[in-house]
Amino acid sequence: MIATTGKTNLLGLTQPEMEKFFDSIGEKRFRAGQVMKWIHHFGVDDFDAMTNVSKALRDKLKAIAEVRGPEVVSEDISSDGTRKWVVRVESGSCVETVYIPSGKRGTLCVSSQAGCALDCSFCSTGKQGFNSNLTAAEVIGQVWIANKSFGSVPATIDRAITNVVMMGMGEPLLNFDNVISAMHLMMDDLGYGISKRRVTLSTSGVVPMIDELAKHIDVSLALSLHAPNDELRSQLVPINKKYPLAMLLDSCRRYMATLGEKRVLTVEYTLLKDVNDHVDHAREMIELLKDTPCKINLIPFNPFPHSGYERPSNNAIRRFQELLQQAGYNVTVRTTRGEDIDAACGQLVGQVNDRTRRSSRLIAARELSADADTAQNATSAP
Repeated sequence: MIATTGKTNLLGLTQPEMEKFFDSIGEKRFRAGQVMKWIHHFGVDDFDAMTNVSKALRDKLKAIAEVRGPEVVSEDISSDGTRKWVVRVESGSCVETVYIPSGKRGTLCVSSQAGCALDCSFCSTGKQGFNSNLTAAEVIGQVWIANKSFGSVPATIDRAITNVVMMGMGEPLLNFDNVISAMHLMMDDLGYGISKRRVTLSTSGVVPMIDELAKHIDVSLALSLHAPNDELRSQLVPINKKYPLAMLLDSCRRYMATLGEKRVLTVEYTLLKDVNDHVDHAREMIELLKDTPCKINLIPFNPFPHSGYERPSNNAIRRFQELLQQAGYNVTVRTTRGEDIDAACGQLVGQVNDRTRRSSRLIAARELSADADTAQNATSAP
């Protein structure tokens, strides 16, 4: 457990929250914008460095506030340019953040929870159990750390991080308030100024929370599908027994309809050898998604010890992709990146004990808790 200071951590405050904070200490609201720029545009965590803020206010802030991101335990760089950070959060657990470069695009994969309450058949992190929700500061702190690592401070037009995906450890919709706040900061011009089209929340489908999402934000949505029928999906993703495919896809279509633009759902499908990679599965998927405007991202399984699953052959992957494409779908196969630093999809670390990494694996298209009602009851509107 990391000792807390009792000070207000300004790193995770949205603009309205920051303005409210300055109101509460008897200061003008415009100070919120000044301080947010120092934090997010310049990566500053030292109030004395905020030179356009009066000394009296800097002294006041030092007494009652702080700018504190997660503790960086390690940073690894792959031969293909992928980067991975292991960071320790307040609960004492560690989570991972992964940066994947691709041409002019740089995608940051961000975690929302330490551990996982799931018990999906192909996910090892769920076997570790759930530890804690990350705070808004710990979620946005992963972007803050990565941004500084690339020297993207002061803020420049050509930033290294162009896209953010909530696809790391945890189910984002089970940490609703903190994830929403962090995503607002990602898109805010006083934060990181990333387009709403380039911020993606990936979910296994907590139906009530997908419906709630539309009331708060309009980021892109990705659905972790993994199976084209209820029987198989219930085996792979137990929450499907509570929210079967028809209900889940209805909620996704409702959310996408609220965006009011020509934006489509991203469907993530992890291919498991002889489990969900048959020709019949592709045909079922074509029928299942016929009324859902979407693009499909096929993810060949990255094996880990004792998983019980294998990666399909290249021929099987190509055959599956071609069947979907022939039916008119936009289909990509995710390229494995960062394997040499255990940063590939399905290879995120789950724990760090006494600063010694113990590598475990996480299917990046992780699933959600078996009891979504708990999350719904615990979630309040921001």
